[in-house]
Amino acid sequence: MDLKSLVRDIPDYPKPGILFRDITTLLRDPDGLRYTIDFFTEKCNQAEFRPEYVIGMESRGFIFGTPLAYKLGAGFIPVRKKGKLPAAVHSIEYQLEYGTDCLEMHQDALHPGSRVLIVDDLIATGGTAGATAQLVQQIGCELVGFGFIIELRDLQGRKNLPDVPIISLIEY
Repeated sequence: MDLKSLVRDIPDYPKPGILFRDITTLLRDPDGLRYTIDFFTEKCNQAEFRPEYVIGMESRGFIFGTPLAYKLGAGFIPVRKKGKLPAAVHSIEYQLEYGTDCLEMHQDALHPGSRVLIVDDLIATGGTAGATAQLVQQIGCELVGFGFIIELRDLQGRKNLPDVPIISLIEY
């Protein structure tokens, strides 16, 4: 299946000069969504991964991370923006082009030594995924890899991630 044909391009969003890759058109297509999850599972169901947990970042990482975790027989851990989780959290601040942001995960979500796969819909500069990786590594977990539906290769986000396997289903 040609997944690129299910992703809508929106020029000048969120600001002039940006070409936004919109996955809502992929999500609404039942066959495309099913294929995406099945193909993602196939790619992530390799010996080098074997995650105990899949981490998805707010919010589109939840969309793909939860069914992937289910199909891999792993648990799912949400990583949220600051102030969204109700119990004690681990936090990490990271740089954006326009300032800083903060991600949080419950302190009891993972145990040191857990095997973790980080999943999101898209990698651009790698800031959010890289911050999540730092959070996972600070806890003492083993980061086994990253999975993305879309990778924007020109932005070289891979350079900002640890040296572990990276899967991307669609590349621009």
